[in-house]
Amino acid sequence: MKIAIVGASGYAGTELLRLLLEHPKFEVSVITAHSNAGELISSVAPQLAKLGDRRFEKFDLAKVNTCDLVFLALPHGESAALIAQLDPTIKVVDLGADFRLTSADQWVKYYGGSHAGTWTYGLPELPGQREQIKKANRVANPGCYATSISLAIAPAIGLVECADIVVVAASGTTGAGRSAKVNLIGSEVMGSLSSYKFGGVHQHTPEIEEALTQVAGNEVKISFTPILAPMPRGILSTVTAKLTSSATTESIHELYTKAYANDEFVTVLPLGQMPKTNSVIGSNHVHLQVAVDTHTNRLVVSAAIDNLGKGAASQAIQNANLICGLAENAGLQALGLGV
Repeated sequence: MKIAIVGASGYAGTELLRLLLEHPKFEVSVITAHSNAGELISSVAPQLAKLGDRRFEKFDLAKVNTCDLVFLALPHGESAALIAQLDPTIKVVDLGADFRLTSADQWVKYYGGSHAGTWTYGLPELPGQREQIKKANRVANPGCYATSISLAIAPAIGLVECADIVVVAASGTTGAGRSAKVNLIGSEVMGSLSSYKFGGVHQHTPEIEEALTQVAGNEVKISFTPILAPMPRGILSTVTAKLTSSATTESIHELYTKAYANDEFVTVLPLGQMPKTNSVIGSNHVHLQVAVDTHTNRLVVSAAIDNLGKGAASQAIQNANLICGLAENAGLQALGLGV
């Protein structure tokens, strides 16, 4: 199948390209990057030196429309304009936020501008979602925080107070994109932690609430505090919620293990073993651990993902595999680096 990547020079775009070069069924035919058009791909992403003298291209609608599948890796708010131009028969996975939300009001509140619409939400491990993705032609790839947080708490929906889910999650600096920002340079970030967009204003908040509300069948509310961590990539989320009845760590661990038993990319670690970001870097894997805080009768869940992997590029490929009728794990067998 011929593939196009639109917006290939960002962190998610170059990770997508790296993974697609090893995919058994997808042939990367078009690689566009507006601001980097004409530049050697390897000059922006040296890890892609095997591409030799291949260069980023300007967006050419005619060339993109010859492809079978398009990945959009553009800044939020930019996908919608391109979608209107694409051949409607082409399959599309959008890594941006444009088509994730069902609520136009929430889009305006958290992103601003006009709401472009809603596509099938591409988090296959949520209950019932995989079958919806398989039937879709266009999929909205989830946000990185939304992926880790939603998968961390979804199996416990029905056992916790859904109106009071509290999240503290730390992300590497690549989550903020490749554009130069003074607050993200090494001298500012290394050796320091800082919260940002806290107080309920982070743009992934409504996405998480919508995804979990669909699972719960009633309204879910989260209080989300994101933290900027002094590392390039990875997310570690800690999710807590008040249990509505008594439970033990062992019973919750068994519940989670059964819930994800058929999901290749989600691992509930053995009791006593904690998720670590370096265990999942470079992979499509999610590592989870659970505990019951008997002092407060709260469930505590720890989740680790690679924000550029399961939080972006590799999950986009997982979704593409599903909508194209391929094995879900095609091109995604890599394990985390571990160091």
